[in-house]
Amino acid sequence: MKRFITEFFRRGLIACGFGPIVLAVLYLILYYKGLIDTLTVNQVCTGIFSITVLAFTAGGMNAVYHIERLPLMSAILIHGIILYFSYLGAYLINDWIEWGTTPILVFSGIFVVGYLAVWAIIYCVTKRNTKKLNEMLKEKQQYSSIDKDH
Repeated sequence: MKRFITEFFRRGLIACGFGPIVLAVLYLILYYKGLIDTLTVNQVCTGIFSITVLAFTAGGMNAVYHIERLPLMSAILIHGIILYFSYLGAYLINDWIEWGTTPILVFSGIFVVGYLAVWAIIYCVTKRNTKKLNEMLKEKQQYSSIDKDH
């Protein structure tokens, strides 16, 4: 458990520095698209603090995949649930979505589809890379057996 906590904080501290940068880019995009004119001090501070915490949590939660006794599907489920509530909290705190059943259900649907899409991509890439490695190993074994025969 100590190793998980250490890894969580290490990864979280690395990631949390990127949160405010992403927020600044988001605010600039919204400004140049004409969707916001000005921000209050409270909006800026709330955005910076909440996105820093979100980035720390998102970065740190990747440590869950290094818990050897935890099955992969359990790790994915824990990771997804923690990220869901972290993102939902940040969006609600910053008033990026309204409090209400419909906005939260729409957010939830988008989050689940996005999360599943990311994992589908990771699965496909990993499967392709594993297939390539297995083919390379098979070739190497064939060459090794040919060399032994000569």
